Amino acid sequence: MPLDINRLISDLVIENHILGRDIKGHLVQPLHKGRNDTTLANIRLLYFQPRYVRQLSERDTQRKYLAISQLTHRLYSSMKTCQLHCFWHYASTSCLLLLSQMMFFFSFPTVCGIRQNRTVKSMSARIVNGIAAADAGDWPWQASLQLNNIHRCGATLISNIWLLSAAHCFKDVKHPHKWTATFGPLLRPPSLKRFIKKIIIHEKYRYPGVDYDIALLKLSKQVEFTSIVHHVCLPDPYQVFPYNTYAVVTGWGALSNDGPSPNALQEATIKLIDPQICNRKEVYSGVITPRMLCAGYLEGGVDACQGDSGGPLVTPDSRSMWYLVGIVSWGEECAKPNKPGVYTRVTYFRTWITSKTGI
Repeated sequence: MPLDINRLISDLVIENHILGRDIKGHLVQPLHKGRNDTTLANIRLLYFQPRYVRQLSERDTQRKYLAISQLTHRLYSSMKTCQLHCFWHYASTSCLLLLSQMMFFFSFPTVCGIRQNRTVKSMSARIVNGIAAADAGDWPWQASLQLNNIHRCGATLISNIWLLSAAHCFKDVKHPHKWTATFGPLLRPPSLKRFIKKIIIHEKYRYPGVDYDIALLKLSKQVEFTSIVHHVCLPDPYQVFPYNTYAVVTGWGALSNDGPSPNALQEATIKLIDPQICNRKEVYSGVITPRMLCAGYLEGGVDACQGDSGGPLVTPDSRSMWYLVGIVSWGEECAKPNKPGVYTRVTYFRTWITSKTGI
């Protein structure tokens, strides 16, 4: 079974409420064979001082440092055959707040799924007539795919050079050089722009079908990770996201069915729906396959819409690291009762993504 460093760290810190969610792990280099058949892994551990840091007493500070030391020892003991590289950042009581701000930004190049703004504005909002997420860094992995500088679809940054999107976005125009990707919360002006070098559409996708609706795009040039442009975490193939869990969908799609599109990125909070419910006769009547995921509300009113296709559906883990659960794929109109949005299930295609990108 593949190493899940974040799950391992989560299990270890459960016993230690002093550190809690302030520890995040990142597998810098995948498992590989070293000398004498040993298994090696490079791991970076980051200790995030909370952004609301209060003035800690000297005793509290010492307790945190001791907890960090204990965690390092426990982690090393749990991974006896691994090379462990730890990067701990300490500070005196007088500079804890400064450390919080500095570490938050310095950590971006190595840790996936971290947002500059950890709050979600849209607990009751929708992309259809919804809330703008126009603050830089709110959803740093969101990209706009454009033809002739006009937004056509969304995409998700999964590394410094690869985007993940929906296959149906390229049913008419498959040539990569005609497409561009922009980043940042506004379509105009964008924070960053890249040309597309390569498009990989899943081999089993057949338009106008809706199954296997997934595509990879390789950028012409790598992006430099910042707090505004950053990659999301990809789940492991076996990772389970419980139904009825809240997730967030983002995009520049229509604000109503066949309506106008915004310039500012929109966000909506929805719930993951059990496929057995989604396959009921009054919902999608057995059309949902294992490669699909329903999300939204059966009462309607909250949904993705035209132009959101290919964009991300994400959910956070216990340490506020965001994982890509789904890709906006299809639905019957927008926000209708008993017609929730249907998404490409990322865990199903995790091995395929690796086979094409090495990620």
